[in-house]
Parts: sequence; structure tokens; C-alpha cells
Amino acid sequence: MVEGGVIKADNVEFTECWNTIWKTPYIMRLALSAGIGGLLFGYDTGVISGALLYIKDDFDSVDRKTWLQETIVSMAVAGAIVGAALGGWANDRFGRKISILAADVLFFVGAMVMAVAPAPWMIILGRLFVGFGVGMASMTSPLYISEASPARIRGALVSTNGLLITGGQFLSYLINLAFTHAPGTWRWMLGVAGVPAVVQFVLMLSLPESPRWLYRQNREEEARAILEKIYPSELVEEEMNALHSSIEEEKADQEAMGSNIFQRVNQAVKNDVVRRGLYAGVTVQVVQQFVGINTVMYYSPSIVQFAGFASKKTALALSLVTSGLNAVGSVISMMFVDRKGRRSLMIISLIGIITCLVALSVVFFQVASHAPLIDRLESNSFGRNATCPAYLRQQSPSSWNCMDCLKGTECAFCSNSAGKYRPGACLASTDALKDACSEHHGTWYTNGCPTKFGILAILLLGLYIIAYSPGMGTVPWIVNSEIYPLKYRGIGGGIAAVSNWVSNLIVSETFLTLTEHLGSAGTFLLFAGFSLVGLVAIYFVVPETKGLAFEEVEKMLQKRGRTKKGSENVDDSATKHQGTQ
Repeated sequence: MVEGGVIKADNVEFTECWNTIWKTPYIMRLALSAGIGGLLFGYDTGVISGALLYIKDDFDSVDRKTWLQETIVSMAVAGAIVGAALGGWANDRFGRKISILAADVLFFVGAMVMAVAPAPWMIILGRLFVGFGVGMASMTSPLYISEASPARIRGALVSTNGLLITGGQFLSYLINLAFTHAPGTWRWMLGVAGVPAVVQFVLMLSLPESPRWLYRQNREEEARAILEKIYPSELVEEEMNALHSSIEEEKADQEAMGSNIFQRVNQAVKNDVVRRGLYAGVTVQVVQQFVGINTVMYYSPSIVQFAGFASKKTALALSLVTSGLNAVGSVISMMFVDRKGRRSLMIISLIGIITCLVALSVVFFQVASHAPLIDRLESNSFGRNATCPAYLRQQSPSSWNCMDCLKGTECAFCSNSAGKYRPGACLASTDALKDACSEHHGTWYTNGCPTKFGILAILLLGLYIIAYSPGMGTVPWIVNSEIYPLKYRGIGGGIAAVSNWVSNLIVSETFLTLTEHLGSAGTFLLFAGFSLVGLVAIYFVVPETKGLAFEEVEKMLQKRGRTKKGSENVDDSATKHQGTQ
């Protein structure tokens, strides 16, 4: 999972969860209804990867301008940063249920705006609305599920929300593939997200507000009525007492830390233990994004085309592999995170990621080096005015290959009809010449070149996901749920989540520009370098929290601080001693 929290749940909790919802179906109805927000979260972050291929066909400005493609993709991430902040405020001000309903409205409006968009700016506006919904859903859906679920199965139900996020991403790839031959293609891909938003809106109308929020608003009898539907009658009073104690502690913490968000951040940063927790929590969140995972999730079909698969349908079909492996990896993580430990799992994951990224860099370097040459006669056979102007201006065009052609302004490569690996034509990138290439029994390439290394690149992408998902995909969220003292957990987790979204925005907004200037090989090598820095940072900054109670984690961070200060004092004493000699 790439942008969402994970609450760990063991096998016993999942068994207990199944038994409980079998006896009380209302709980599953409640959890799945709210969990559709996770599905929408995953769908709207994943669907753009395939839709972008067809948006470029309809709008020449998007096809020509890399920054416009990046903005269409990343605007949802920018909106999510704002939406998460609004979601946190709306949750407290209006309640969890109203916040989910508002997110549904944003999802639906964004989907409809994109579906009917007459120009790229309107797609960007729709993506912004969807981003607001994604941000609100990321804050509200797991919170509502956790507060409206029995304590003993809470982790399992919130984990289900996490699985729905990766499931939504996988569903988006399936929907993309289903609409490849439909009139309107990308409009259907983006517009269909409005359907689950309407379904969730209708379901949520019949569901209650969070009992915790109601109790906090002094609506105790309403809170009791909901708890009576969730717990056996003999446990309701006990849960009411627990709710009272928890909310009183929360109010006391807020009074001590201040009600203003800036006051709370200031209090957190001044606290030595929290600050050391933030070093670890923010580090793992930033590293999670800078290993390049969302370049794969947002641009997977484009990367497949870079690897030499010109067909959009083939690119979408092969991209299903990466999305499916990501979903499977989330399940694997739940099985091993309490066996191997958080820090160990992240280090193993990063070693695998670095290996795959370096291997991908080598493969894409070979793709560029062994690209088919340009044949002047083959190019001229389409007519002199058809040849790419950048190729005609070259003093030594005989050295040009397919990759050189694609780097030219508005140029495309038409493969040789006698064999796609033989020298082909470098042509101006127009619809008319694309049709002419097809009539000559050639294949039209605009993003990548014919290569024998393509399938190896796809296999390495799959291995990259396998290395990423069980470790760096889920563990950073678990670390952030454990690393802070209880009263600072909300503010600490919020700061780390913002660092994750901002890092996500930077990576998604720059990927295509990097591939233009560094090439695919150079870009993957750069991410390998970021991953190596991340590995070193996690090794030295992040402690192991496996099997530790929250109080033990806090004591460990205090001890790390004392050890560091102690070593500094020893160094100071040694310096003074040398000075006296």
C-alpha cells in the first residue's frame, strides 16, 4: 500500500473477526460501507495510469507537454494533501459520517467533471476534486471503522480498509483494460469512479455516526444505542465507561498541548522523545516514496511502453501484474511483520528494491544501446516531408537509432515491415503518418523502441513490487502507529503522513521530466541512489519496535537520547583533557 495507514492484526484477530461478523452482520455492513472509501482511494490513484495513454491521443497539448501529463497525474496528490487537512478538521467539527458523505460528493463531482472534460484544464480540475476526496477518505474511513468496531477485532477491520485500497488500484487496471475499445475510452475509465461513490453515499445515509464522536458531543444516549448494536448487552456499560475514560484523557491531553494545531506541533517538536520518534517516522515515510513506487503505480503503462511494448492494450494488461503483486504483498506483510520485525523487514525490502532498480537501469541502458537504427531510405519512402525534421538537420544521421529519433521534437519511429528489430523510419509524429505506418505493416513507437529486453524489464518490475510491498509498502505506517507516546500519536502520525504525501507529490510531478533528461536508465539509477541513502538512514535512525509495548518504545527512545548525550559528554571531556596537556 502506498498512501494509507495500516493497523496490524494477527491471525487470531482475523479469526475472531470472522466469528464476530458471522454472528453480527451489522458490523461487517458498517465496515464495508465505510471501506468503499478505501476502494475509491485506490481506484482514483491508480486509474490515471491507463487513462493518460488515451488522454494524450485526444489532446495534442498533453501529448507534447510532459509537464501537463505530470500535472494531470499529480494534481490528485496535491488535492489529497489539502483534503487530508480538511478531513481532520471536518471529522471533529461535523462528525465522521458527514465527512465520508462529503468525500463521496467530491469523488462523484470529480469523476463527472473528468468524464465530460472538453480540455486538459478541466481534467486537472476534476483530478483536484478527486484528490480532495482521496485525502478526506484517507483520514476518515479508517477512523470511522476503528471507532464503530468492537475493540477485539478493530485491527482486522481497519486492515480490511487497507486491502480495499490496493484492491481499488487493481480494479482500476481491470477497468482500464475493459474500456480500451469503448468509444470515449478514458472518459469511461475516469467517470466510472462515480458509481461506487453513489453506492457509498446511499449506504452511509442508513448508518449511524461514530459512537465516540457522539459521546464527545454529549449525545450519550445515541452513542449507547449504537454500542448496543455492536456489543453483547452485558458489555455495553463497560464500553461506555471505557469511552468516558478515553475521551476525558483526550480532553486533558488537548488542554496540556493546546487546541491550536501550531501549538501542538511546537509541543511535539520540543519533546525529546517525540522528536526522536519523528526522526524515525518521517524518515520511513519519505523513503517509502523516494524508492519510486508511485512512478510504477501512476505511470506503469508508460514504463511498459518504454520497455518496447507499443500497444496500449498490451501495456495495460502487463501493468495488471504490478498492481496485483502490490495487493498480494500487502497480505504477505500482515503475515511476516510480527515475525521478522519492522526494521529488519524494511532493510531486507530496501536491499531487494536497490537490486531491482539497478538491474532495471542496466536493462533500460541495453534497450537504448541496442535500439534499431534509422534507415534514410525507409524514412524517405513515406515522402520527404514525412521525415522527422530533427533527423534531417543532423550532419551524421547514420549514427541515429530509434532512441535518438524519439528524443527529437515531435518525432516517432515506424518499425521495418520486414522485422521490428531492423532499421526503421524516423517520422514526424502525426496521425496521418501513424496510419501510413500501419499501412506499411510497421508498428508506431512514441515512448519506447523495439527491443528483445522488454520482457526482462517487466519481470524486474514485478520483482521490484515483490520486494517493496511487504516491507516498505506497509511497515512505515506500522512504525508510525507505534513510535510516538500515546498523547502525541495523532500529531506525530499527521506530520509523518504529510511528509509522505509531499514526497509523493514531488516524485509524481517529476518522473516524466526525469526520463526526458536522464533517460529511463538514468532515472531508475537515481531512484536506486535515493533508496541507498534511505537504507543507511533507516539503519541508523529507526529502532526496532517489534514486540514492544508503547511504554517500552518510549523508554527506548529516552535511552537512545541519554546514550547519545553520554557519548557527547565523553567526547567533550576528552577534548578538555587534551587541551590541558
